[in-house]
Amino acid sequence: MQFPLDDRAQAISDAFHAMYYHKPLDRADGRAWENTRWLGMKVHKNPLDLWNYQEILVETQPQVIIETGVCDGGSILYLATIGSLIGIRTVIGIDIEIRESTAPLKRLNNVALIEGSSTDPGVLERVREIVAGRPATVILDSDHARDHVLNELRLYGEFVPVGGYMIVEDSNVNGHPVLPDHGPGPFDAVHDFLSENDHFEIDAFRCGKFHMTFNPDGYLKRVK
Repeated sequence: MQFPLDDRAQAISDAFHAMYYHKPLDRADGRAWENTRWLGMKVHKNPLDLWNYQEILVETQPQVIIETGVCDGGSILYLATIGSLIGIRTVIGIDIEIRESTAPLKRLNNVALIEGSSTDPGVLERVREIVAGRPATVILDSDHARDHVLNELRLYGEFVPVGGYMIVEDSNVNGHPVLPDHGPGPFDAVHDFLSENDHFEIDAFRCGKFHMTFNPDGYLKRVK
């Protein structure tokens, strides 16, 4: 259900995707997406997906953003920045380890960081307390093993209203089109989830709007 490209265009997109994903910069600090920064903090995301996120947030107007996987904190800062501009007062970041690099986030009044596994019942209950029934956008970017992502999908869908989004990151691994030896991951989890849950569907337009995404088939829109 990816955005339809003809075979030649898809091959070009996949080749650029693989080059962008794998090619080190001519510096000692790794690949471009690992060194993309928002206001000085590492984001670890594809800028095209970040653009998609701000469009989705503006269009759907959630009251809360939930992201599992905080890493160096740049994506939470990005989401909090966009949120502060459009009236989203709560951004929740969840990670098994809250790194020292995320310290600047603690000064923001619209960010709540939770340390623990995203699928831990205690963490989930804390998320429910903060969300307090408000509509949320959910971004899943923690452990990329299929079983973990599938569990997250089953647990976090409750926070997303009809018309809202649950976004599964890094579904490009396991050969979609990068890291073919990764093993079953987010892409597989998405399709397993959709086979058992008809409340969400893939938004093919969002997946293909910029002709490259780190989240192929990963933009899930709630339809009922």
